[in-house]
Amino acid sequence: MYSAILRLGNFIGLLFMTIFVALATLSKTEAQTPSDALMMKKSELCIAALYQHDTWDHYWEGTLLRENLNIGTLTRTNVMPMIAYGITERLNVILSLPYVSTSASGGQMAGVSGFQDFSIFAKYKILNLEKTSGSFQTFGTVGYSLPATSYLSDYMPLNLGLGTNELSARVIMKYEHNSGLYLRGSFAYLYRTTTETERDYYYADKGIYSSTMDVPNTTTVDGALGAWLFDRSIQLEVGAVKNTAQSGDDIRRQNAPQPTNKMNMSNVNAYLRFFPKFFSGFSIIAGYTQVLEGRNIGKSTILTGGLTYQFSTKKQIAQ
Repeated sequence: MYSAILRLGNFIGLLFMTIFVALATLSKTEAQTPSDALMMKKSELCIAALYQHDTWDHYWEGTLLRENLNIGTLTRTNVMPMIAYGITERLNVILSLPYVSTSASGGQMAGVSGFQDFSIFAKYKILNLEKTSGSFQTFGTVGYSLPATSYLSDYMPLNLGLGTNELSARVIMKYEHNSGLYLRGSFAYLYRTTTETERDYYYADKGIYSSTMDVPNTTTVDGALGAWLFDRSIQLEVGAVKNTAQSGDDIRRQNAPQPTNKMNMSNVNAYLRFFPKFFSGFSIIAGYTQVLEGRNIGKSTILTGGLTYQFSTKKQIAQ
């Protein structure tokens, strides 16, 4: 009991310390993510603390869905502080730094934990058309991420991340009716560099003598149907996402995965956000994601929860 309380205390301390460090970095929503259609107003700051619990006991080896008793059930948890700031009414920046932990119920492979990749995004509102029946908006997001620590990317499937630098570009479109119903869609291209491994030979369609692996670039398409309810105090959304690698190889039979693999994925998801009237500026987030089909990835079930706090950093002048 005491050890459980101690671990909980360490977890909470780590979470708040991470948020503090991120705030210190800033000192030089409606919370938002790089793929949604939300924007912070000028001088507004939103701090978000998100938690994800991802599990799977079957995975696709190429296109073959199978289980592996040397893995059992794989669990990946992700604690992700995020910060969004409104530089102008049309330009926002977003920072994130996930802390990831992995474990497997079977076999001899030990789980790992640590900070994964630091990411920075800039989101710009390109178009905003207001009509009597509703509004249509388009956004553009560009991002860059790099490993925050020297984790081993080739320790799959228990690795923290892919260990590559990533450049991303995304276009987002949204139509919202005055009733609160909305449709949103986006397309993104993720350009990934290479990653370094601790071996000097590997097989990727052919034998390669190198410690450097190419990580496939990826496209992402997603769509969502949502609604704002009860005077915009509740946001409900259902959606789907499809990721498609632009190159890569398949996991070889009875071998471990590696960063060169062609990792495709299609999922469906549901999202709920509640803005309590009695806690101004706060919101509570809950989400569910189920991977339906894939290639060289796990058939994951992902539960998400989180809190956000939004406020203006500009002093209000008394009238």
